[in-house]
Amino acid sequence: MRSPELAALELRRFGRGRMPRAALVALLLLPLLYGALYLWSFWDPYGRLDRIPVALVNEDEGAVSGGEHLAAGDEIAGRLLGSKVFDWHEAGSAEAERGLEDGTYYLSLTMPSDFSERIASSAGDSPAAGALRVRTNDANNYLVGQISRTVLAEVRSAASTKASRGFLDRIFIDFSGLHDATAKAAEGADDLRSGLTRAKKGSKDLADGLKDAKAGSGTLSTGIAGLDKGAGDLETGSRQVAGGTQLLTDEVDAVAADVRPFLKDNGKAIGDTARLVADSSKAVRENLGLLAEAAPTASAAARTASDDLAEVHRVRCEDQPLPDPGVCPQLKRAKEAAADVAEVSEDVNALVMNQKGDLTKLRAQLSALEKQADALAKRSPDLDTDLESAVTRINALNTGAHKVAESADALHTGLGSARAGAGDLDAGVKKLKSGATTLKSGLYRLGDGSATLAQGLNDGVGRIPDYDEKARDARTGVMADPVQLASSSLHTAPNYGTGFAPYFIPLSLWVGSMVAYMLIQPLSRRALAAGAPAWRIALAGWLPVAATGLLQVAALMSVLHWRLGLQMTHTVGTIGFLALVTCCFAAIVQWLNARFGAAGRILVLAVLMLQLTSAGGTYPVQTSPGFFGAIHPWLPMTYVVDGLRRLITGGGLAPVWQGCAVLLAFTAGALALTALSARRKQVWTLDRLHPELSL
Repeated sequence: MRSPELAALELRRFGRGRMPRAALVALLLLPLLYGALYLWSFWDPYGRLDRIPVALVNEDEGAVSGGEHLAAGDEIAGRLLGSKVFDWHEAGSAEAERGLEDGTYYLSLTMPSDFSERIASSAGDSPAAGALRVRTNDANNYLVGQISRTVLAEVRSAASTKASRGFLDRIFIDFSGLHDATAKAAEGADDLRSGLTRAKKGSKDLADGLKDAKAGSGTLSTGIAGLDKGAGDLETGSRQVAGGTQLLTDEVDAVAADVRPFLKDNGKAIGDTARLVADSSKAVRENLGLLAEAAPTASAAARTASDDLAEVHRVRCEDQPLPDPGVCPQLKRAKEAAADVAEVSEDVNALVMNQKGDLTKLRAQLSALEKQADALAKRSPDLDTDLESAVTRINALNTGAHKVAESADALHTGLGSARAGAGDLDAGVKKLKSGATTLKSGLYRLGDGSATLAQGLNDGVGRIPDYDEKARDARTGVMADPVQLASSSLHTAPNYGTGFAPYFIPLSLWVGSMVAYMLIQPLSRRALAAGAPAWRIALAGWLPVAATGLLQVAALMSVLHWRLGLQMTHTVGTIGFLALVTCCFAAIVQWLNARFGAAGRILVLAVLMLQLTSAGGTYPVQTSPGFFGAIHPWLPMTYVVDGLRRLITGGGLAPVWQGCAVLLAFTAGALALTALSARRKQVWTLDRLHPELSL
């Protein structure tokens, strides 16, 4: 018989009676139950987290920040209670502790009493991080603890971002305030620079003016010193004048006291005497001309007479041996008198001859004397009255002289003070000049500094950001969460079920083949007994299970697609690839059962376990111990999982074609080994008649 006929004959056995038919139906549905139930239970666990009861403990007491009440705990609690992440139950700390211990809650989230205070501290002098306390109990469920840590890490990140946004928003507001204040400071610096420019000019003018003032104050000091000396001399002189006028006054007063009665009583006699003087002066003035004419003649006569007397005296007294004592003395006196007269005459003549100009003056003076004497003669009756008037004027002069002396003294004293003040003024002006020079230099440096300050502040205004509310919100968001995970997937699996389907589908098909060979003989006994060719026997035992596997694939994928919603990128390719997978698995399981008999069923389970742990269906095989990495490339399920991932979620199909080649090789190899086993089975041995192990 041909292999298909042998396969059909094997399948017809299941049509005899209810139990065989039920067994065949169960065989067809077993992969469906195995794979679909597993995937159904794992289909979307994160989508049902709102069914997991957890405790929410809010002990936050709030805080005051920037004059506003901050209740971060209430805000987070409100958002969590309104979310679909976990089934939140508000509880006290003791209740949450008991519920976590007895399994009522899978975890508890606690916001401590100082939670808001710590968040608000970011704007203070002692910032502290707010702490969310999460407690889990792995004795309740380990994976819930892992899931909760991931979810609550996002909650913590969101809370931190919000706190950071508030803190950074205040910083950006402060930046705006700083920008405005710096702009005002820059305007003030510009005004300062303008003012200092004017001040520099003023300080230069001041320095120049004080230089001139210093020269003037020096001149003033020197002049006042001269005035002070002159005032001293004036004071001395005025005192001397006052002393002289005082003496004059005293003398005049004393004389006047004596003269006044005389003048009053003898006014007429004084007048007569003055008249006599006037007349005599007139006579002398008029006879001065006669004197000038007679003087030469008189001088010559006097000289002749003197010479004659001298000759007589010589002859009679000097030349005589015995002079006449009675005549000689008188003669000698006469000679001497004549000599004196001659000399006087000669002097008068010489005076007249040599002093004609003086005689003219004398004549003028005699004329003046005449007039004055005439006037005195006329005023003589009133001399006492004139004397009284003169005394009064002299007294007034004395009083004035004393006042001048006192004023000169005061002037000297004042000029002494002025001299000291002028000296102080000169020294002060000198210091002012030095200070003005220093001020000028300082103002120049200050002007340069103010220009630098103004430039720096104006540059600073441009560099200090001034954000409006929109820009502030955008920058606050970036700085609060500066690094965002731009997560993207080239080929996204929408849920856990889709992600695990490449792992559970081949698992269910392997189990289907394993159970099928529990019901169907791997090698037909009739064919073995009939001596059919070994390859035909192998195909006859493989075809029924392969056909059953194709039906299993159809049933499994129909339910996964239309009931659970599994979406495949390459639907036809997935079905065709799974057909090859089930045929390969059937060949491998057939060989293990054909070659090792009852022990082969145990080996089938062992191979299944090795494939499940090394295929990388859950975690990457690199995370497993080295043994599993070593056997990873040598087992068919490795290539099945990789190929199904590309066919279901998308991606390059190179792993699919590689998987097809590997599966074909495993299929052909397994069938060849099965044929070899069939040839050996055609020879009956004692072990076959009495097997050591039977299942």
